[in-house]
Amino acid sequence: MTHEALVTEVKKLRQGIREHRDSSRHELCWHHPLLWGLLPERTDPLPLVPEWPEFIRGCVRYRQSLDEQAPKAPRTNEPYEQ
Repeated sequence: MTHEALVTEVKKLRQGIREHRDSSRHELCWHHPLLWGLLPERTDPLPLVPEWPEFIRGCVRYRQSLDEQAPKAPRTNEPYEQ
């Protein structure tokens, strides 16, 4: 890979990471195939999806972890919109 191609690739990867990092609200919980599409491997693996009760427990635990890891992050009561 040339230096120029390598720099272009790094910029593309950094932009993907920034977009993921800057996710907010309900965007935090989504499947991210666009981010994974930045990898050179051309695969589209299906995720192993927990049944609803386990999935919701994981969502609750994730939200609790935000209280622990980001206690000063702003909160919102805006409803989820599709």
